[in-house]
Amino acid sequence: MSDLPVHVQKNRDMWNRYATDWVEAGRRSWETAEITWGIWSVKESDVHALGDLGRWKGKDAVELGCGTGYVSAWLYRLGMHPIGVDITPNQLESARNFQSEFGMEYPLIEASAETVPLPDESFDLAISEYGASIWCDPYAWIPEAARLLRPAGELVFLRNSTLSILTSPDIGASTELLVRDQRGLHRVEYDENSVEFHLPAGPMIRLLRECGFEVLDLIEIWPPDEAQETRFDYITLDWSKRWPSEEIWRARKRA
Repeated sequence: MSDLPVHVQKNRDMWNRYATDWVEAGRRSWETAEITWGIWSVKESDVHALGDLGRWKGKDAVELGCGTGYVSAWLYRLGMHPIGVDITPNQLESARNFQSEFGMEYPLIEASAETVPLPDESFDLAISEYGASIWCDPYAWIPEAARLLRPAGELVFLRNSTLSILTSPDIGASTELLVRDQRGLHRVEYDENSVEFHLPAGPMIRLLRECGFEVLDLIEIWPPDEAQETRFDYITLDWSKRWPSEEIWRARKRA
């Protein structure tokens, strides 16, 4: 895969190295019956990012940047027909192990979410939770999601909030100070080993519209009352109670 863009190669190599660190977290998510979102495990029943869950039964879904595959597992339990796409062999190996462990089987494809080897207009839902949503270039993966979706299909993705990125130093948790420029915000490299992408709301809305989407909602995520500190060092519970650290975007492809 030497012909992959540099950022894709970097992220693939990083996640191959770190895949074992995510096995237990993946297992906990596979064990959880209810869909939850983000590092604070906010319940789908509280945010309604997918709307009426019953309407998805029998529909086709593609998870872009599936990692250990737990989101696709949740969709499988809803009666959907998911396909997981990820560029990282070791993460896909974890996903296959979980499929065997939990008795679920759905296709897993090793590919970048920026260039998915699947036919046009094959899916009713494209979804990403900290997958393509931050590890792929939005100017590549969002047009690809639009291509994959049928007319009236929905795109749902969770990512870091723009404010959390603007206040995050290269090392350590987000602060009360703005340390990055919002103007021109797109590609963010905290170190030389990986590349993230964080597009502010204005450019994101324009991109979605240019790709044929209607924006349905932007859901700001707040920690539940019972939340405790997470294992992640880039954000704190106190900060996230004051400002949203995560957000879910919902968009529908125009018919």
